[in-house]
Amino acid sequence: MRKIFLLLTLNFLIIFFISCSTEKDKASPEEKGKSELTQFELENGIGPVKEKLVLGEIDPKLVKKGEELWNTKCTICHKLDEKYLGPPQGNVLERRSPEFVMNMLLNPEGMEEKHPEIKKLIMEYNMRMPNQNLTYDDARAILEFLRSYNKK
Repeated sequence: MRKIFLLLTLNFLIIFFISCSTEKDKASPEEKGKSELTQFELENGIGPVKEKLVLGEIDPKLVKKGEELWNTKCTICHKLDEKYLGPPQGNVLERRSPEFVMNMLLNPEGMEEKHPEIKKLIMEYNMRMPNQNLTYDDARAILEFLRSYNKK
């Protein structure tokens, strides 16, 4: 009889501890995502850009290359000044850091999977950004185009 009591007590304790969850487990997926990211990643995105960029004056050559890339890679889903399939990008640098934009261009899958702001955009627009297989230099040129557009 004592063995049965011990087994039942042990089973109860195991079930109790398994069913109890920590506060982190109770957090929403968005809150869990935030807690897994560093402060830099929350502000500047997840990807190859891991430190603040040093941006000087706007480079007209990069703007031209960036505009060409924008027209071939981005306008399918984005407009500059209005919602389209994706959010408007003309004022993106008022909402996001240059590093965030670069990381989104270079690592859309990682951003969509882990960044809470991008998860919100996916819910709002009901679509994900396809990877355009941009190089770092391509992304930097698009950033420069957006910087020049934002100045207008």
